[in-house]
Amino acid sequence: MASAAQSRIKSISYAKYGYMFIAPFFLVYCFFQIWPLIYTFILSFKGNQSNNAAFVGLDNYTTILFGQGMAAGAAATKAEFLQALGNTFILWFGNFVPQILLSLLLAVWFTDAKVKLPGKGFFKVVMYMPNIITAASVAALYVNLFGDSEYYFVNSLLMNAGMADPIHFVTDPTISKIMVMFIQTWLWFGNTMIMLMSGIMGISPSLFEAADIDGANSTQQFFNITLPLLQPIMVYTLVTSMIGGLQMFDLPYLYHNGSNFSRSLETVAVYIYYNFNKGTVEQANYGYAGAASIIIFAITAILGSVTFYVNRDQDAAAKKKQRKMAEKQQKARAKQGGGLTI
Repeated sequence: MASAAQSRIKSISYAKYGYMFIAPFFLVYCFFQIWPLIYTFILSFKGNQSNNAAFVGLDNYTTILFGQGMAAGAAATKAEFLQALGNTFILWFGNFVPQILLSLLLAVWFTDAKVKLPGKGFFKVVMYMPNIITAASVAALYVNLFGDSEYYFVNSLLMNAGMADPIHFVTDPTISKIMVMFIQTWLWFGNTMIMLMSGIMGISPSLFEAADIDGANSTQQFFNITLPLLQPIMVYTLVTSMIGGLQMFDLPYLYHNGSNFSRSLETVAVYIYYNFNKGTVEQANYGYAGAASIIIFAITAILGSVTFYVNRDQDAAAKKKQRKMAEKQQKARAKQGGGLTI
């Protein structure tokens, strides 16, 4: 029989100390993440001239989505927002597709035991390095390399090689989009490659050995073993890239010369920034900025949910559905038998 001292020792709970250790994180998270999100939601229902503006309901949403608000210039506001939304999707999709293809190719190459590539670690480090450089530094670098005039490095080389006129890498709407897509791909493909490599190395080598014994070539192994088993990490990459892409701000905003900002690079995040920091407090469009923030939040949540739903485990979902049907049938039989079951 346990003594009284042993009983007291067993009754001591240390859970409260765990809560004390994690409390600072949650306090900081609530202050810098949850409250700004709630306050943005509140601002989206207010007028545009100040934080103390009157409640206007859904007027900001109808203005920027349908151009039907009560404010002047509603049609122009709608056109600007939809253009920014289109630019956001174009820039994200245009850098995600080549990024995932290049990263997947390199990840398979670096993890293939048959490929005897010397210096794999060096190449991994070099390819990951752009990810640790700040976007402001990268934008400044590329603007000074690919400036529009003949005095910038790339145009100077091209004109010395015989080109008649300089290429407008910064101000041309199409070329500037391609440049931003390329820079984003260059920045992030190393990070994506490392994640995909970790996923590939988590696949059991016995599967590839069995495929070799059965006579499967590298292409068949990739499409029948590697790619299906990489689905969880691919979904994670897609969702995180989508969240980052729809919030893209730094490169599109900084990729310009002086004050000549191109509207063809205006993303939703840039649209929010311009409306929130437009002139004086009386001129700032806090309501439009808040509504645009909530709209892009809703779009991200919907697309993320659809992605998870489409890529869910079909077998697990079917088993869960069968289990629920069996429980429902059991409850129905119990109800018919007066609540008594054998």
